[in-house]
Amino acid sequence: MKSVSLFIASVFIAAPVIAQTPPPPSNPIKEAAPMIPVAKKIPKTFDNFGDKRVDDYYWLREKTNPDTIAYLTAENTHTDAAMAPHAAFRDTLYKDMLSRIKETDENVPYKKGDYFYYSRTEMGKQYAIYARKKGSLTAPEEVMLDLNVLAEGKKFLGIGGLTVSPNGKQLAYSVDFTGFRQYTLQVKNLDTGKNWDNTAERVTSFVWANDNATLFFVTEDAKTKRSNILQRQKLGEATATVLFEEKDELYNIGIEATRSRGYLILTAESSETNEQYLLDANKPEGKFESYLARRENIKNNIDHNGKHFYIVTNDKGRNFRLTRAGLGKAEPAKWEELIAHRKDVKLDGVDMFESFYVATEKNKGLPTLTIHNIADGKSHAISFPEPAYDAEPNQNAEFKTSTYRFGYQSMVTPQSVFDYDIAKRTRELKKQTPVLGNYVAADYQSERLMAKAADGTLVPVSLVYKKSARKAGTPQPTLLYAYGSYGYSLPISFRSSRLALLDRGVVFAIAHIRGGGEMGKAWHDDGKMMKKKNTFTDFTD
Repeated sequence: MKSVSLFIASVFIAAPVIAQTPPPPSNPIKEAAPMIPVAKKIPKTFDNFGDKRVDDYYWLREKTNPDTIAYLTAENTHTDAAMAPHAAFRDTLYKDMLSRIKETDENVPYKKGDYFYYSRTEMGKQYAIYARKKGSLTAPEEVMLDLNVLAEGKKFLGIGGLTVSPNGKQLAYSVDFTGFRQYTLQVKNLDTGKNWDNTAERVTSFVWANDNATLFFVTEDAKTKRSNILQRQKLGEATATVLFEEKDELYNIGIEATRSRGYLILTAESSETNEQYLLDANKPEGKFESYLARRENIKNNIDHNGKHFYIVTNDKGRNFRLTRAGLGKAEPAKWEELIAHRKDVKLDGVDMFESFYVATEKNKGLPTLTIHNIADGKSHAISFPEPAYDAEPNQNAEFKTSTYRFGYQSMVTPQSVFDYDIAKRTRELKKQTPVLGNYVAADYQSERLMAKAADGTLVPVSLVYKKSARKAGTPQPTLLYAYGSYGYSLPISFRSSRLALLDRGVVFAIAHIRGGGEMGKAWHDDGKMMKKKNTFTDFTD
């Protein structure tokens, strides 16, 4: 697929803002190349809580300021000139990477209600087409949303999300035409193909009630981009009703539905604390009620099955545990513990189904998927064959099911989608992302190493290389990548674009440094705030 083109600003040099200095003698840029642009310092002082902070480059936040545009244009011009000697090689790499991508493709359809849903791409078209088939995969295709049509005449298009009403007749979707992640919510009648007259701006999450006519959605504050207001819109009504506003600036809110379709859940969440409000999905005119009051540094994530709530909570430890409770008033002291807290394993979440649930966990920096049978309490983990890999839940829309769909990939194995039979403990490969150009996985090797940081901490490193290009004891060019923030775990994923580098003798490595979530919450804690320096020293070590 082609990348989205960025707009090109006209060249405008503003002398008061852009200072220019000659390149040093060692700079490989030709003399004819533009001078290296240097952003001028324009001090802006902030005085908060008795502490003064000076930001010399605050002016660069002003996206429409001609001075900002001029500076960015100068940077781009200089970069183009500096990289000009490598233009031919860059084009070769680009063509190599593009040649590996199958532009006409379709993802694995998933069943929800009476339909099979999927998206597909077509060669020469930039955006996805969302479609479905009723009853079987041999039925005629019904295109729900063609993003290529929506993008006609637009400089940019981004899709925020889309969800079909429980009866399959209404499609709610959000789109951004600005590039600033400002999504407009629209609803399309899938029988007539026409949109509702009502739209909503700056929508960040939305969900249907079970009456198929009521939509709940969250909007963000225009200045802070903080998701803070919940509204309810009924089909046919002229205006939406504001139901909830989050006043605390540390918190964002989001709305979702349980897979059982029993409840709608409104979550108010800060970085370390949350509060969840519940509403019977069959009673859209009701009131969202708080399940548990906010408690500093405590998060509870609720799901529903039959006569029970299942709560993933960190009330007994940073790595979370799983409990079960009745549908009445929350009484944490009476919660039944199903999965205990463990210091060396982090419970990331639980997927709840009618007769089983799946625990997604991190163990020694690798993901695990463990099946738990609700009736007898027995459990087993899905096995994976490689030393470094990524596995995660895929589309599992049906509550009543005997199979579980998950995605698997490694730095050698392309993204693969499996359906796992819970009773038989067997898996069926539904699709593996095709890699053009006669890709042979056996020609490449992935490894998982432990590198020692300066303080003795062992940091996991996942790497991949082409076997024929690897010579023991011989230095090789290596591209080391890392992130290490917000407790996010970098997936050990496959990228066909890497092959252009691996085939030329480059080793690609991911360092799972502190600040990320690969080794549990303690790993995150050891790379943030007063310990943030560990993120950077881990990388250099």
